[in-house]
Amino acid sequence: MLSKEIVVQNQVGLHARPATFFIQKCNEFKSSVWVEKNDRRVNAKSLLGVLSLGITKGTKITVIADGTDEAEAMDALAGLIGASFDEE
Repeated sequence: MLSKEIVVQNQVGLHARPATFFIQKCNEFKSSVWVEKNDRRVNAKSLLGVLSLGITKGTKITVIADGTDEAEAMDALAGLIGASFDEE
């Protein structure tokens, strides 16, 4: 299991379109992926789960991946968030 703290920097946070991109990327991997914010953990492959966290710009989240391709999943997801979903 891998986990990484990431600060969301894109303008709208992890809402609507960026959340959809994030979930689509999560679904490319066999590993289980979760997102944590303030001790609340949701399935990162669930749009409603991710949106329910209310992740805005500047929010610190923890991404957790567990499975056969966890390292690849973590690299891809951290890269996607780090690139601000190519919005800026």
